[in-house]
Amino acid sequence: MEVMWGRDGVWLIVVVVGFLYSICEGGSTSSFLRNDYLSLDMPLDSDVFRVPPGYNAPQQVHITQGDHLGKSVIISWITPDEPGSSTVVYWAQDTRLKRQAHGFFVTYRFFNYTSAYIHHCTIENLKFDTKYYYEVGIGNTTRQLWFKTPPPPGPDVPYTFGLIGDLGQTYDSNTTLTHYEESPTKGDAILFVGDLSYADDYPFHDNVRWDTWGRFIERVAAYQPWIWTAGNHEIDFAPQLGEARPFKPYTNRYHVPYKASGSTSPLWYSIKRASAYIIVMSSYSAFGKYTPQYKWVEKELPKVNRSETPWLIVLMHGPMYSSYENHYMEGESFRVMYEKWFVEYKVDVVFAGHVHAYERSERVSNIAYNIVNGLCRPLNDESAPMYITIGDGGNLEGLATAMTEPQPRYSAYREASFGHGILDIKNRSHAYFSWNRNQDGYAVEADSVWLHNKYWTSLEHASLATQRSNNLQQTATQ
Repeated sequence: MEVMWGRDGVWLIVVVVGFLYSICEGGSTSSFLRNDYLSLDMPLDSDVFRVPPGYNAPQQVHITQGDHLGKSVIISWITPDEPGSSTVVYWAQDTRLKRQAHGFFVTYRFFNYTSAYIHHCTIENLKFDTKYYYEVGIGNTTRQLWFKTPPPPGPDVPYTFGLIGDLGQTYDSNTTLTHYEESPTKGDAILFVGDLSYADDYPFHDNVRWDTWGRFIERVAAYQPWIWTAGNHEIDFAPQLGEARPFKPYTNRYHVPYKASGSTSPLWYSIKRASAYIIVMSSYSAFGKYTPQYKWVEKELPKVNRSETPWLIVLMHGPMYSSYENHYMEGESFRVMYEKWFVEYKVDVVFAGHVHAYERSERVSNIAYNIVNGLCRPLNDESAPMYITIGDGGNLEGLATAMTEPQPRYSAYREASFGHGILDIKNRSHAYFSWNRNQDGYAVEADSVWLHNKYWTSLEHASLATQRSNNLQQTATQ
């Protein structure tokens, strides 16, 4: 600290920020005491896994966005006994006119498992901001459900997303989903950051666990779209079982609109939804220079119109910044490849999973490091995204409780608990993120932060600077 005598007899205290920064610890680590145990699987006869009554009744119904803009929905379901019909009947809430959309079905084999009939049907040309009812199945086993389309894209369109990752199908998984369902701030869509059923954690990658998981999430996924990200537990690469095609169960069961954004793979794609532009990336596909994913992201980021969709959100499974010992530094290669673009295009927030805990970062970047300059620590960077790890859905592998010490400066808050997040976009400049731990009541926020959109903040600062400059010029000429 340096003390200086200022103008008009005022003492000025000048803090040498760099010095204080060098001796500061990181943010806060929660002191919340939780049970440290592996999560327990729910029994297969639990009511959350129940099969709908009736012969060949549709089950595992789930929806996702079906196009790039938000006027289309992909509806997926399974019939267990025979193909039945792949047609969806649907109608808007304010009309009796019923329409039909026709889909298709697929099946697959994995080791000693043969899937039932997996139906996918895309409903197109829907109205924005409208509630629709839909029916799947035929005869006495028809099931009626509903969804709501988003409002049209626009800079000040409010919209709320839920955030869930690494869910699994344990008692803790059920608590996470129940808390989300019962929350008064429940989202209108879920951004899911990977690791779905954890079927590969069972002997022979037991694909029956894909079926139980599909029935488990139906109570939410049939009514609001889940935006899917593939994690490491979706790879299902098992050459010892004769299964050498990665992502086979996942890509057969969970379709996404990847072609609408010019992607060549369902593992990376983008969508618009209200005031958000969401880019989904694959941590477990080739991502180096000149790979298909790299070339797609390189073209995708410049296409984002921040005047239409100001909030730029990236989803991936492996975190680029994490201070937990589990999976420590696994995302470093990914960070080296893509962080410079995230800063250049002012990505607002990057959501990831993989680490079974919660962590929120400061806005930092490590793009200055060039291997010889020694600038190897992340520095505060207002153009950088905030990184949020939310791999705490509740899976059977349990919590990641071991943390690196001391807490890094880039880490704002961390806690090894299960839970879910809510991202509530208010307008083009402000969004509110909150995280709810499972051990609290349904609506208790254990951590929260206001996000200030850096693209629009930069524009406002530039506008103010231009205005001041013009005022000064006018004053000088008078």
